[in-house]
Amino acid sequence: MKLIIIIVKDNDADTLTQAFTAGNFRVTRVASTGGFMRSGVVTMLLGVEEPQVDAAIQVVRDSLPSKGAEKRATLFVVPVQHFEQV
Repeated sequence: MKLIIIIVKDNDADTLTQAFTAGNFRVTRVASTGGFMRSGVVTMLLGVEEPQVDAAIQVVRDSLPSKGAEKRATLFVVPVQHFEQV
């Protein structure tokens, strides 16, 4: 299992959330500030099986095409040592 952490601007969050939902990915949104894109950002969390990682990243690329040199999302893919739903 992998955890994908995606940081996007507020105005891109709804588009990306809808795209993940349409692609049958479950996403959690957390309002956040600072860091990579300064103020007005949303952090999204996706727990996916390893074979789904590339498909999830492709959803981001398809939903948020770059506007020139401007980056629209920052992604981290981290391993999950333990996963449990209670």
